[in-house]
Amino acid sequence: MRSLMDLLEENKEAVGSRLDRLIAELCPDGVEYKNLGEICAINRGKVISKDYIRDNNGPFPVYSSQTENNGILGKISTFAYDGEYITWTTDGANAGSIFYRNGKFNITNVCGLLKIKSENILIKFLYFYLSLKAKNYVNYGMGNPKLMSNVVSTIPVPVPPLPVQQEIVRILDTFTELEAELEAELEAELEARKKQYEFYRQKLFTSSQDTIIYNLVDLCGTITTGRLNANAMVENGKYPFFTCDEYPSKINTYAFDTTAILISGNGSKIGHLNFYSGKFNAYQRTYVIFNFKNIIPKFLFLYLKSYIRSYILKNAKKASVPYITLPMLQNFQVPVPPLSEQQRIVDILDRFDALCNDLTSGLPVEIAARRKQYEYYRDKLLTFKEKSHE
Repeated sequence: MRSLMDLLEENKEAVGSRLDRLIAELCPDGVEYKNLGEICAINRGKVISKDYIRDNNGPFPVYSSQTENNGILGKISTFAYDGEYITWTTDGANAGSIFYRNGKFNITNVCGLLKIKSENILIKFLYFYLSLKAKNYVNYGMGNPKLMSNVVSTIPVPVPPLPVQQEIVRILDTFTELEAELEAELEAELEARKKQYEFYRQKLFTSSQDTIIYNLVDLCGTITTGRLNANAMVENGKYPFFTCDEYPSKINTYAFDTTAILISGNGSKIGHLNFYSGKFNAYQRTYVIFNFKNIIPKFLFLYLKSYIRSYILKNAKKASVPYITLPMLQNFQVPVPPLSEQQRIVDILDRFDALCNDLTSGLPVEIAARRKQYEYYRDKLLTFKEKSHE
């Protein structure tokens, strides 16, 4: 599969020469820069609660501060805006995220809105430029990142002649489409490999001969829980703190120093597993399994990862928040082959896992490379010499 860089190099003449000619002809001495407030009307959205969205369901999107799902919080029966706009996230972790909007929509109070009021700039050109620059103006102080309207209005924006803008938009639209197609192909291939991994994992565990069935309690000297509540986490702690979320946070103290399997004991991630060796701490509803007997810890982790979540979902105590009990874990049955077979299975699955997930090899790093290639060309196209006023 050719990379974006390969395709760009193959079409270098088409990509660059026309734009170079336009710049040499229309703005050889540089371009004017204007503050964003001079070329756009700037507004903010209004509070739209999840209850309101639930009670007023309809076809028109409500965009909020999130970036997932293109920023859509939900859909309602009315719209506040109709046409081409740019929105940006004003508050929170995604502050400074830029979106091009076209159609009927609404925005919440944590979104800003830009409407072009100058005939000398294209909205798509402005969108590409702000996507590159807006993050530089986010205020990260006080623990809550913000990009407010008064700051946005001062962002300097190049205003090259319209034919130059049109050519840049044409190029970047083409690159965006190409990058999306290539990335979709890679994502599909990665998903296929993950399914292949799941297939072989199930096959390896079910085809092993000479196995002995043990209860989990017979394979682990210790099955316990952490002692801390979720509020114990800190932002820059030294040790992993395993809670009932998918990924650990950080904490400054540790209660365990061992190789362990950790299982989320309640909440939406109930049954999620982590495998860790070293110093760590754990939440009071996270189960910690260690002191393994007659089993390779990684083999047990991989087996549990295949089968225990469905067992837990079937047997978890039903309450407002479902939860695992200790006897449930203790009685979970594991077919255990000889140690040599355990190690063979671990080696095979580790190689598959590296192919799918390792950020130093395989497809994920290729996907990251695609994005970097696109960003490189976007940055070059949107860099302009400022015209001297002497």
